[in-house]
Amino acid sequence: MVHSDYSHHTLTIGAVAVSSINNALISSLLSDTDSLSALLDELPIGVAIMGSEGKLLMVNKTYETLTGLMRERAEGFKCLHALRCDYCFKGCPVMKGWDNSTCHKSDATIINRSREKVHVRLTVAPLMNGGNGIRGIIETVTPGLGPIADHSTGDVFGFGELVGRSPQVRKLFSMTPAIAQTDSPVLITGETGTGKDMLAEEIHNASDRVDGPFIKINCGALPEKLLESEFFGHAKNALPGSDHAKPGRLRMAHGGTLYITEIGDLPMPIQTKLLAYMDDHMVYPIGSTKGMRTDVRIMAATQHDLERLARRNQFRRDLLYRLNVIRLHLPPLRERGDDISLLQDHFLKTFQMRFNKSLDGFSRNAEKLLESYAYPGNVRELRNLIEYAVSFCDGKVIRMRHLPGYILGGAGLPQPLAVAPQAPPQPDARGNTRSTPPERWEDVQRTMILDALVKAGGKKQEAAKILGWGRSTLWRKMKRFGIE
Repeated sequence: MVHSDYSHHTLTIGAVAVSSINNALISSLLSDTDSLSALLDELPIGVAIMGSEGKLLMVNKTYETLTGLMRERAEGFKCLHALRCDYCFKGCPVMKGWDNSTCHKSDATIINRSREKVHVRLTVAPLMNGGNGIRGIIETVTPGLGPIADHSTGDVFGFGELVGRSPQVRKLFSMTPAIAQTDSPVLITGETGTGKDMLAEEIHNASDRVDGPFIKINCGALPEKLLESEFFGHAKNALPGSDHAKPGRLRMAHGGTLYITEIGDLPMPIQTKLLAYMDDHMVYPIGSTKGMRTDVRIMAATQHDLERLARRNQFRRDLLYRLNVIRLHLPPLRERGDDISLLQDHFLKTFQMRFNKSLDGFSRNAEKLLESYAYPGNVRELRNLIEYAVSFCDGKVIRMRHLPGYILGGAGLPQPLAVAPQAPPQPDARGNTRSTPPERWEDVQRTMILDALVKAGGKKQEAAKILGWGRSTLWRKMKRFGIE
């Protein structure tokens, strides 16, 4: 998954770096193609190096993933045909010519390898020779900085690292750029793992506060007294063992955003102090009567029903009203329809790049299993599942045996699964033949149980832990498959 912090800062730093790199260093790097290629492949954004006429000389892995253009075929391709970008016809200096040597930045839409529109941020800068001539061009492509505006199509919508095409997600992503430009409090609701933290950070990154800090505090992670100190800070010697003053998160977030996660777990006394801060923006550290004014945007998230907590007098209703100026709800993954397969492919590409693997995709049975699983952990769980599968895949296709064992014991699994046609045995280097591993549901479970028992040294309790099952579930399946 690409972290959202780089999306703005990488572009800014990259633009300055491109403009200021010493020509001698560029020449030395360009003379060693392998070293330059390895360096570019480490970058989390798409990079293309072109000649002065706009023909590609080199692209990195991320550019290859975004466009679908294999690097072996890239050389000599015009940027226009590789990127398929609307900016090419809207004043791109590669097409119309350079008026000066400055870096150009623009929001744009490209057609990705799946023939879908994706919103990106483009940076195009000339590489100058010793005089005033242009020796070459460098282009960076950062995906997913905002939503695609065409609501009438089935195109993929993106907001930073968040992607989807379901109606709920498209509506949400269409609202967030405008929300980012305000300073109003935001309350994000949704089940665990739906992406609340990521959405909050992307709103911050798209706002005018992006150059300020994004400070996060988890209300469920600390006891009440420490939590109050984390929010508001404390004076020297105000608490046992506090031999120095502490500023607190509300002061640390000055000029930026304070993101309060699991705010439903915030104790009542601190709710009162937070409400007072939201009224006057004055921070009063523990043990001090001197207040300090800070400029902080408050965003909060919860998986709890705050209205129900308010009715039970477990959450201040007036604080709820102050937080509830803008409410965004992230739906659970099971309600997002085709987004499951979309996210599945998105994470597959992400982890292929991270682990330097080249996979063709999922087997039919693995796809059926992933589509039918309930995902109680939502997007976070799907991401973890794909990371696990890519890590353990020993071939070109992810099969059921590469998925974690616990999902085979879930409810609502498809019955029966298709039996994939068996490929003829292929001889190895020594002339021995090895058939394709079984892909039947029963064979996969039996193989997984036997592997777990071997790893656990025959200890059923340990084998059950490896598989993520209860002990009774393992015993029942062992009896079913005749495993002694």
